[in-house]
This record gives sequence, structure tokens and C-alpha cells, in this order.
Amino acid sequence: MPLVLAGLTLVVYFAALNRSQPLVWAVAAVLSASLVIGYVWPYWLVSSLTVRRTGPDKAAEGKVISLGVTVENRGWLPRFMVEVVDRLPFVGAGEGRAPGGVALGLVGYIPGLGRRCFQVSLVCEKRGLYQLGPVGLSTGFPLGLAEARRGGQNGLSTLVVYPEIFPIAAWPLQGAPSLIHRGGHFLPSGTGTAEFRGLREYRRGDNPRHVHWPTSARLNQLMVKEYEPLASPCLYLVLDLATDANVGQGKHATLEYAVKIASSLARLACDNGMPVRLAGQGRQTLDIDAGQGEAHFGEMLERLAVIDADGETPYRMVLDKVAGDCLAGETVVVFLAEPPERTLDTLQSLALLRARGAHLLAVCFERTSFLAVDGGASISESPLFASLLDLGAQVVPVRCGDDLMRLFNP
Repeated sequence: MPLVLAGLTLVVYFAALNRSQPLVWAVAAVLSASLVIGYVWPYWLVSSLTVRRTGPDKAAEGKVISLGVTVENRGWLPRFMVEVVDRLPFVGAGEGRAPGGVALGLVGYIPGLGRRCFQVSLVCEKRGLYQLGPVGLSTGFPLGLAEARRGGQNGLSTLVVYPEIFPIAAWPLQGAPSLIHRGGHFLPSGTGTAEFRGLREYRRGDNPRHVHWPTSARLNQLMVKEYEPLASPCLYLVLDLATDANVGQGKHATLEYAVKIASSLARLACDNGMPVRLAGQGRQTLDIDAGQGEAHFGEMLERLAVIDADGETPYRMVLDKVAGDCLAGETVVVFLAEPPERTLDTLQSLALLRARGAHLLAVCFERTSFLAVDGGASISESPLFASLLDLGAQVVPVRCGDDLMRLFNP
């Protein structure tokens, strides 16, 4: 449109040069004035304006936050039709869109030396650490021939969006094999991790506190109490942060589902007084030791909010490290979404975990559903699923779009 108007102005001026009619000159003057006003006025409108955006620095995924916007006019003359534009990467992140400018609102009139304030409500679509801003102003008033923008460093801030947590009523921890008749159970806070099984003769190295003195006196030899280990009340969450193990877009990616599940299981563990720890290997090592309470859960949530699938370490190497320090009877939660060519190596590491006495809860993601690829066998029909069942693992198959709360509250 500006080029058309400029061309038309030149044509009218050329026609006016060959004619002595005042009307043609008047039309040429009007067109020239329109060009000048259309290009100069927008820049004048934003020249004396400043904008400020305020808001929270922490939020939860799926929740609505409110941003306060203040536009101030430092000039003596009023300003009209100015749009506030901000860079808010969390807007559209749920759909995997690239971050860009977001129009927060249009201010129709700002009096001289005055200000206008308004609130904007936005949904935090996806967890993560976001750099917000800078916030700026834009206008094309009055003719829309040119758009003037006024940027700056105002409104630069960070926003941490924590992963969404869905409620889990209960998720059983299995007992040791000799106590399998008891089924799944939680160990309440303050209880031991072993149960009395019987008495036997004292052996070198036994704990003196386990000596059963009445029986020792009756038999005239030291007898000690023998204990049978139960399931450890500790939950071990092991995330796969390899780049090629994360498939899908935006909030419908395997890592996003894994983080949501891990956060919800951590919440369940802390609510039931169970120690929980977290491991993973991306560009930075994710290693949080076992702990309990709200402070420990808050630390885990902070890390889970900002992790990304940016590593190159195969999942089996992470699992081998976990097998080295896991406890007998501990429940290890694994998230399987890696390419099929690495499945065999991962199964060997899972077998090592079982040999160390760990119980497995395997969350298996169906890659084809996250890649939106038609065809292919269901994860429950795959050799991986059958192999996990052979290892005695609890298996939870997950497809893109599944209701996680329903899956974990059968």
C-alpha cells in the first residue's frame, strides 16, 4: 500500500506539471501529506511513551497468571491507538510454536502526562524456565502505511512454570519375594525396613544389639534375631534425558509426560512419608539424594521444572549407575521412550536392577502415537512389553493424549 500511494503521488505530480489546473496540484498535495503523516505520525506517537509489565515469577503448568501493564505518556500532547507487544515464550509452547511477539492489548487514548493501566490473563501452557521481554509498543495509526515500534530493556524477567501434578490415590510398593502373599503395601513413616523372621546362632560380625538374651541364657549360647528385608520405603525416579528419547511436540512430548508422572509420584511419596530420590543425565547431571518433606519435594520440583532432553548419554548407562546404589526392595521407576535399537541394552540394565533386588515400575511410551505415525504394533504387543513382564516389572503403557490420572488411579 505505501508503494502504491507513493507511485500514485508521483503520477499526480507529473500530471500537474503538464496542466495548470489547481485541483490537480491540490490532489498531489493531499497525497504527499498523507505519505508524510502516514510515516511520521506513528513514530511521534510512540516517541514519548514508556511501558512496564509486572507479574509473578513462578507459576504452575495449566494455571492462569495475571500480568499488569502500565503505559505512561511523558509528553504534553495525548497519544492514540498504541498496541503493547511483549515476548512471552510460554504462550504457544504447549503446541510447540516458536516464541514470538504477543499482543497484550490496544490502548486507544493516553492523555498528556497521563497513564493507562490494564490486566492481561494468560495460561501457562508448558512447564519450563522462560525469559520474558522486552516489552514494547507498536502503532500504525492513523493510516497504517508504516508501523512504528518502540522497544527497550523494560520488562526483562524470568518465569518458572512448574510441572502439572495430578493426584494419585495410592500406588502399591511390592514386598520382598518371600512376602509376596502380602501384596502391595506402603510402609508408614517411622517403621523399619525389615521384619523378624526367627532366631539363629551368633556369627562373627553380627550386630550385638540383635542378640536375644533370654534364648541365649536358656541354650547357653549366643542367639541372634534374624530379620527379613521388606520393600524399601524409598522411591527412585530415573528420567531419560537423551535427545533422541524425547519425541512429540510441545506439551505432548514424552519428556513432558515423564516429568508430570515423576512429579506426581514424588508428591505421593512425600505425602506418605517415603524417601524419594531423582536421577537423570542430560547436559547436567540430575542427582537428588533420598529425602522427605516439603523442602525436599520443592527442590525436586525446581529441578523438574527446568530439565530438558538435551543429553547424549544412553539410558542403560544411567540405569547401570542406579543399579550400583539402589537398595534391595527399592522401587525404581523407569521411563522407556528411547529408539528401538537400544532396547536390548536397556533390558540388560533392567535385569541387573532386578538382580540387585529392586522392584521395577516401567512407564512405556508408545513412540508412534507421539510421532503421529499411523500403523505399528501397540506397545502392549511389543517384545519390550513381554520382556518387562518376564522381569516381574509393573508396566504402565502410555499413549499420546492418555489421561494420566486415570492410568495411575485404576
